Amino acid sequence: MMQPFLKKLLIAFSTISLLVYGTIYACSDGDWGWSFDSNFAPETFVDKSYSPLFLSTDFFYEIGYDTEHRTRFNSDNIKDWNTYLERKINEKELAFFLTDSSSADVADLMVYYKKEKPNKVSEKWNKKFKLSEAKIKDFFFFLNEAQIIETYSTQQYDSWNYDETVKPEVLSDSNWIKSLEKKYNDTKDPFLKNRYWFLVIKASFYSDRQVNGVTFFNQTEKTMPKNTLYYRALAYVAGIEYKQKHYAKSNYLYSQVFDKCSAMRVVSAYCFHPQEEKDWKQSLAMAKTNDEKAALWAIQGYYNDEEKAISEIYKLQPKSQHLDYLLTRLINNQENKIDRNFKDRSVLENKKSTKDSINKTTIDLVNKVAQSDKTTKPYLWNVAAAYLETLNGNFKQADKNFDKAESKMPKTPLAIAQVRLLRFVNNLSKIDQLNPENEKTILADLNWLYLELPKSAIENLRYENATAWSKNYLAALYRSQKNSVMNEVFNHNSSFYDSEQQLLDMKAFLSKENKTEIEKIGASIYEIKLADINYFQGVKATFENKIPEAIAFMKQAEGIQTTVFYGNPFLGNIKDCHDCDHQAPQKKKYSMLDFLTIIQKMQDNLAKKVDVYNNSLLLGNAFYNITHFGNGRLFYEGKIAGEGSTPDYFRESIRDMIINCSVAKAYYAKAFQATKNNEQKAKTQYLLAKCERNDYYNKKYYSLNLSTWDIQDDQTNFIAWQGFKNLKENYSKTKYYKEIINECGYFKTYARK
Repeated sequence: MMQPFLKKLLIAFSTISLLVYGTIYACSDGDWGWSFDSNFAPETFVDKSYSPLFLSTDFFYEIGYDTEHRTRFNSDNIKDWNTYLERKINEKELAFFLTDSSSADVADLMVYYKKEKPNKVSEKWNKKFKLSEAKIKDFFFFLNEAQIIETYSTQQYDSWNYDETVKPEVLSDSNWIKSLEKKYNDTKDPFLKNRYWFLVIKASFYSDRQVNGVTFFNQTEKTMPKNTLYYRALAYVAGIEYKQKHYAKSNYLYSQVFDKCSAMRVVSAYCFHPQEEKDWKQSLAMAKTNDEKAALWAIQGYYNDEEKAISEIYKLQPKSQHLDYLLTRLINNQENKIDRNFKDRSVLENKKSTKDSINKTTIDLVNKVAQSDKTTKPYLWNVAAAYLETLNGNFKQADKNFDKAESKMPKTPLAIAQVRLLRFVNNLSKIDQLNPENEKTILADLNWLYLELPKSAIENLRYENATAWSKNYLAALYRSQKNSVMNEVFNHNSSFYDSEQQLLDMKAFLSKENKTEIEKIGASIYEIKLADINYFQGVKATFENKIPEAIAFMKQAEGIQTTVFYGNPFLGNIKDCHDCDHQAPQKKKYSMLDFLTIIQKMQDNLAKKVDVYNNSLLLGNAFYNITHFGNGRLFYEGKIAGEGSTPDYFRESIRDMIINCSVAKAYYAKAFQATKNNEQKAKTQYLLAKCERNDYYNKKYYSLNLSTWDIQDDQTNFIAWQGFKNLKENYSKTKYYKEIINECGYFKTYARK
């Protein structure tokens, strides 16, 4: 029977073809989401070499997939050769030969060395350094051999291509590989000898006789220094063992690479995968020391059971550095189990839910390790233990663990901020009911979290989750204390403003001068400002045709009332095309306040019976254009009403307001009564018909709150609205009627039926 973690490994790797330096792909868009889901940043105390292995929704944290398989050692290689060549070739030139397209130059230099006859390339480089110097000559002879292997090791290989007939070309010249072995044997210089040794193993990996590379490694590896080249070679040997289906040996070797060569942790973690439970047990049996066993558990823990891996490593080698990265994965996984939804739940209910979601075995294990002080970074374990105790509801013990951690941890900006953040979570979690005394314990941290960090965020600090959580927490506290205003301040819900009393209460709060400290914080972060509320009131008053009220509110909407309409809001066109109206030339631009002021003047003229037809027509256009059907949708959009291209984007109260054409219809009817000729009558009848059409759609679709996708075709095409009937029966001889026929396909079809 296969163990659960082995089953997971099989799933993870069953369709992946292995090449030690093959491209590693994962379907991903990066780890932007982690800062919003977690409070515990693994970067705080864990060595950077482990960062790709931190818990992630991708295969690897932040990088998604390995993109450095060809460039990982470029800088080290340049540095090593620069030292060997005693800096006689500068780094820029070395980079050209070692990492750029230098094969043509190297080939010409080899001709120069072998024929001892200058050519253009040799003359060019001789001006920069002396080609005759022994070490420089050795460098180019080595580079020539290395570039031959690169033609095989850098082949483009698509890991998503499952066509087994598509295989990379292999190196089949065994005599050439033997010549490399000879150079290795003949070379006395340790630096060159080490590199020719590595070259033999790399060439074997890309050859049709890979097992020769394993034999060569086993015969010579004891003579080589345990440097980066050694572990790169060991990874090639592990890859060969895998291809020979020696899975236990392959995984054992990869674990050593993982353990000893931090630069290759991504590669070795990706390539490690037992095929059966027996492979895993055989790999463990091969481990000669506790360190080697710990390395195997460390790489296995990346794939599944961090808790099991930590427990085993701690028994074997409590000083193992691998414990630290596994701990961060364990904590982040525990965070993932927490239901952060405060909706319709009290603070106490949420605390219980959080406590129930945390594994008790995890808390016990982390506490055990933290209390022992046997790890290399006990402060990391104390911070983790403290955080788990917070989630477990044991706030006093959390404080003790934080105190212990702070006394020993490095005082980096990230470490200080991380502990402060988690202490804040602990302190806020202690509060079940707000009062002036316990508010004081969180005020400084609320200011820091909400106001300071967004302006100067500390790299890698995950504070966004604590920000969202604390707002929900405070809102829930205020909700339980029947304080609807502060509940809204910390957890905005636009429907709050559907209640006139709540709206007035919020205005009173925002206008209040003697706010408490926590009220000041709330008001400063609340996304709705006094101007937004006044603007919203102005919009509502406009739709209710209470223009003096609307103007009064709009004048108090500082910074918003000067917003300009995209199109002329007094136009009344045949086609409802807001984009067309927005693009049309405009002699005058109208702000929101201008719009209301002009409406007021027109209404005053109507009251005096001045130019009734034109004033009524323009008023009808104005009120029509601010509905969903007109060109002035911008008027009703805002932080409280919301925004969207269709009515179903808006909550019911707003939707009903913006689809209502009754005010426009009333003014069009008044204009009709004041008409003096058939052209005017035709126009007003058509505009009335548009309102009738909109009423039809409102009742058919929008009043039922159906989205565009829910609308069913009932085969109803041409409705004979009264305005259309009047147009056809009474005004078909007018010029405006002909304009309608030309522009409105709907009416044209109706008229011909």
